[in-house]
Amino acid sequence: MRLLIVESPSKAKTIEKYLGKDYRVVASVGHVRDLPKSNRAAIDVPGGFIPHYEISKGKEKVIAEIKSLAKKADEVLLATDPDREGEAIAWHVEEAAGLKGAKRIVFHEITKEAVEEALEHPRAIDGHLREAQEARRVLDRLVGYDLSGLIWKKVRYGLSAGRVQSPALRIIMEREREIRAFNPVTFWKIIASLRSDLKNPQGPTLDFECSVEPTDKKEVDKILKLAKNGAWQITDVKETKVARTPRAPLITSTLQQAASSRLGLAPSRTMSLAQRLYEAGHITYMRTDSTNLGVGARKEIESLIKSKYGADYFESRVFAKKSKNAQEAHEAIRPTHMGVERAGANEAEQKLYRLIWQRTIASQMKPAEVMRTKVVANIMNTKGSPWRNDQGEPLVNLPDFWLNGSRILFDGWLKADPVSAKEDVVLPKCEVGDPLKLLDIDAMEKQTEPPARYSEAGLIKELEKRGIGRPSTYASIIKTLDDRGYVMNINKALHPTDTGEVVSSFLEEHFATYISDSFTAEMENELDDIANGERTYKKTLADFYTPFTKAVKSKEKVEKITNLGKAPNGEKCPVCGSGMIVKLGKGGKFLSCERFPDCQGARTIDGKELEGPKDTGELCPKCGKGNLVTREGKFGMFTACSRFPKCKFVKKDEEQEKANSTGIQCPVCQTGFMSERRGRFGVFYSCSNYPDCKYAIKAKPTGNLCKICNSLMMEGTKTIPERCSDKTCLNHHPHKIKKE
Repeated sequence: MRLLIVESPSKAKTIEKYLGKDYRVVASVGHVRDLPKSNRAAIDVPGGFIPHYEISKGKEKVIAEIKSLAKKADEVLLATDPDREGEAIAWHVEEAAGLKGAKRIVFHEITKEAVEEALEHPRAIDGHLREAQEARRVLDRLVGYDLSGLIWKKVRYGLSAGRVQSPALRIIMEREREIRAFNPVTFWKIIASLRSDLKNPQGPTLDFECSVEPTDKKEVDKILKLAKNGAWQITDVKETKVARTPRAPLITSTLQQAASSRLGLAPSRTMSLAQRLYEAGHITYMRTDSTNLGVGARKEIESLIKSKYGADYFESRVFAKKSKNAQEAHEAIRPTHMGVERAGANEAEQKLYRLIWQRTIASQMKPAEVMRTKVVANIMNTKGSPWRNDQGEPLVNLPDFWLNGSRILFDGWLKADPVSAKEDVVLPKCEVGDPLKLLDIDAMEKQTEPPARYSEAGLIKELEKRGIGRPSTYASIIKTLDDRGYVMNINKALHPTDTGEVVSSFLEEHFATYISDSFTAEMENELDDIANGERTYKKTLADFYTPFTKAVKSKEKVEKITNLGKAPNGEKCPVCGSGMIVKLGKGGKFLSCERFPDCQGARTIDGKELEGPKDTGELCPKCGKGNLVTREGKFGMFTACSRFPKCKFVKKDEEQEKANSTGIQCPVCQTGFMSERRGRFGVFYSCSNYPDCKYAIKAKPTGNLCKICNSLMMEGTKTIPERCSDKTCLNHHPHKIKKE
């Protein structure tokens, strides 16, 4: 028996279909080891940046199973994904399970042919690739740990920073500052509705437009007056034949961009769907920065195009490599079988697959031929000449009115990807000097727009352009910024939050070098050099970390950012009448009395009065130092110690506690009762003796006890009325009981 190890259970199922009874395919379910949460225990910096890994929680059974199967196997093969992360997972499985003589195999598509070909060429684990991934992991941990610790002290507890997401946040903030500094310019847009065929009242109406920037409205009025009294005619017609060449096959970054703009998918969602398509054997590996198509794929594409669209549509094309270090995979993202136009387990997967199929096929088709036409019109006097005064000078500087049109002469690659074809604007045949009849004319006052905020697709494109991050990191960068509350996606545009702005400003002021484009891109290149065997792990980390730690230590004496400047419009404290300052709270910026903590007057950033904590006059029974104060929290009013967070005592509301109680006794302390509570993830049920007893469950308890483990049973679903609250109990997974 040969044991083949992959990361994903679905990938294991697909491969099992292709291999015979002589193989056993199991999944590690991702990484089996990771760095511990404590940074001191995680990395031995003086010893040479040696990471100390530990088995990830819940992976003990996986490792035990692999060990057991490996003892019975004649050969062990590690078939994790074909990139640095996959190489690292293979090494961790080998180390954790104590595998000896295990071989590594790599395939970029999960097809019978690809898997069988890979089995013919086993190799050892690539130490350089594994070290490059380890260097990235250690580097990110060290930077995040040190920077985040400093930000906790100087900005606000609980915030964080990272090596790659911080430069991304800076890029978003730079655009935001451009928008704020933008000075709009007023202009007028004039649209004239004209008919070209004077003899036909039902002839087509053409909307010509022009943009002018006159010094005042009087000039616009002159143009409108002349337009209504003068004779219109065509002054120029330009026809240009252009070729629209197809775009390259998709790589990781362009897949995320295309899926965002065309399908409205977030990058993380796109990669999740692509992962499923890959594991089901529908597409090649989805983390790649190579636009190459293999010889076999090219032949298959050529055959399909000629049979489906005709020989006139085929044109073999090779696209230049976008990245000098394109190493993540040897091919672009493409279907494994070109003849399959639709694939996927659900509608979302099917749409993404269709996008990949269209882009792949279109890349090997002839350019589309488009005729673009520009018709220019203007106002003449009754004699057909420009308006002039008695001295022969132009009466008014009349702008050209123009109209653009286009029509497809040969659809070429647009035949396979019709969504990319712009709608034809076919214009009637026009010649210079042809008269036009004015039907209507109108002028609208407008202002120039500031630069647009980045969309998720736009940010990925910008990160790729600047060399920040790599294909496998773009989705996680954006997700991290969103999860940390540094940006908000509003109408497909990334807006920095108040917290994001303060964190970015702090890093830009004190760590400009480490979040610059050049430094971040160079660091990525050095990681690539480790993967290629051109740099060593220890020297790369030492060259970075030694000056970095000095920079962090030098900022220890920087004052804490509690004051973000004086309140706008001279806002006064609603309590004492003193001046106010802008501060950053958990909910964003707010106005605080400059005499805080002596005065706790506060307003919203818009000037609305906020009620501060109200002293109850009672001494805190826990610490005996602070008074109990009533505060307004996320879920209503509560009473707590004024010395929070040094003292975390919260007084129980007995009436509310009775109202929330289920009357079911806590099975742990057996003195409290299970009560309904609300947290950041919604409703849950916990012991009324909290925090002395911290027993909690996710759903409402039924009052019954589990017959297997004696834990509380909780409400389930319509098909399964109740289930055990203990995740490790078989009664927590009723579908498993049913299967058995």
